[in-house]
Amino acid sequence: MQKYKILWADDEIDLLKPHILFLQQKNYDISTVNSGLDAIELVEQNNYDVIFLDEMMPGMTGLETLQQIKLIKPQIPVVMITKSEEEHIMDDAIGGKIADYLIKPINPNQILLSVKKILQNKQLISEKTNLSYRQDFMNISMACSDASTHQEWTDIYKKLTYWELEIDKTENKSMQEVLETQKVEANAAFAKFIKNNYIDWLNDSKADRPVLSHHLMKEKVFPHLKEGKPLFFVVIDNLRLDQWEDLEPLVHEYFNAKEDDTYYSILPTTTAFARNALFSGMMPADMARFHPDLWEGEDTDEGKNNKEEEFLAENLHKNRLNIRFSYNKVIQAYQGRNLVDQFHSLLNNDLNVVVFNFVDMMSHARTDMKMIRELAPDESAYRSLTKSWFEHSSLYELFKKISAAGAELIVTTDHGTKRVNKPYKIIGDKNVTTNLRYKQGKNLNFESGKVFEINKPEDAKLPRFNVSTSYVFAVEDYFFAYPNNYNYYVNFYKDTFQHGGVSLEEIIIPVVHLIPKNN
Repeated sequence: MQKYKILWADDEIDLLKPHILFLQQKNYDISTVNSGLDAIELVEQNNYDVIFLDEMMPGMTGLETLQQIKLIKPQIPVVMITKSEEEHIMDDAIGGKIADYLIKPINPNQILLSVKKILQNKQLISEKTNLSYRQDFMNISMACSDASTHQEWTDIYKKLTYWELEIDKTENKSMQEVLETQKVEANAAFAKFIKNNYIDWLNDSKADRPVLSHHLMKEKVFPHLKEGKPLFFVVIDNLRLDQWEDLEPLVHEYFNAKEDDTYYSILPTTTAFARNALFSGMMPADMARFHPDLWEGEDTDEGKNNKEEEFLAENLHKNRLNIRFSYNKVIQAYQGRNLVDQFHSLLNNDLNVVVFNFVDMMSHARTDMKMIRELAPDESAYRSLTKSWFEHSSLYELFKKISAAGAELIVTTDHGTKRVNKPYKIIGDKNVTTNLRYKQGKNLNFESGKVFEINKPEDAKLPRFNVSTSYVFAVEDYFFAYPNNYNYYVNFYKDTFQHGGVSLEEIIIPVVHLIPKNN
């Protein structure tokens, strides 16, 4: 057991002998001084794990001593102890970055609790987290075996995401491998669930279906439009549930969640299909049929999401919503800055739609650039990179302005992304789509099994480009690879984040309705 070193500065240190003996019996090494100057001298000469500092010492006060200690060794946690309950002293101490604040009279257990909270916090949290996950492991496994509804699968994925984030906070992440194995098993079962139910959701009006991409605005956005109250609808392209959960504490500083929900992305889980469906309120087959002037198929080289504003206008008209709206797509940093600078003008609209493409761009950059892959070698680092971007982004500035204006905000995405590791051989002609998680084309040749095949595109409300068009979706963490130059292809794309297929991470995605805290 590690023996922690504690420095205790108090002008009445002799009166604290019972407390010191108590800590020594708990295997803590205690050094004592009775002035701020003596404390500073020892800090300069030694290393300590925590310092207890009396605020009301003669000569140099505790607050003055705190300032000097933070200049010498800012990393040492300091606990301020005082007889005073004056608020300004608390404010000054907290502003001085103290680790804890105790008011006399204190008892030994208070001191012990403070020490444990500071020095053994991570260890104790890790032990409790690992124990709790082990206890919940069997419940999750049984839920995966028994799940038969979309809501049950949503609950499973939320629980897996919760544990992923909690285990990520532990010191040695000893349960991470177990969780990864459970996620693999869950995704295998979820793929079977999608195969058995997805077509029914689209064709049987009585089926118990989730909210899908083409239902989202009608069910989750339009009902919240209010005359004279601007509503902001922000779509962060390619954002997973775990990434949102990591961003949520930052957003919570300015908003409360009125509704914290999820919905299911349509297949293929790509921007071209899912986001167009989101804005149009239509499935891809209907977009291609009724709006050939707006829909760009896989057989063209044109951008697939250049007509989102027009699709949105058509969706509003279809739902008889004669409102003022804006559509803003942010791809470059300057576009985000311009949007923030022009924020006041957005308040004149009933609905402001903003699409931020950074996360999608980051996932593609991680595939293509070795440096980005090294910066984000796993899910934890990928979340961290997303959070770092958000914290310093124009999107976060936009959120702050929305809150200050007292406006409501709905945040969502169009699909998630999956870290792929297993290649799956497929053969097709030169016109087959290049996406690694789904293939659309004719004469596709592959081994049946670990894929979701749709031979009749109309059943999945997908466009048919010729008589023999079919769609094939990768499941779990598989990705499609051609036999030609197979080894190079596999080595290049293995361990990259891709989307377009069937997985919990790609399909079950967040939609959150936020109310400003100042409202």
